[in-house]
Amino acid sequence: MSDTITAEDPLTGEEIELPSDVEVGEIIDSPATGTELEVVALDPVTLEEAPELEEDWGE
Repeated sequence: MSDTITAEDPLTGEEIELPSDVEVGEIIDSPATGTELEVVALDPVTLEEAPELEEDWGE
């Protein structure tokens, strides 16, 4: 039996089902837009658009 929790998609306002063992910092794909969302809090579960990672190349 897999338990799930829900969180609001910050871009669409839709409820997203997440695994109950989700952790802060985890990246989730939005089912509505495909955008990467980051879990930023657990109580309540809060999602934000994940930052774009840029190449550093040692500069």
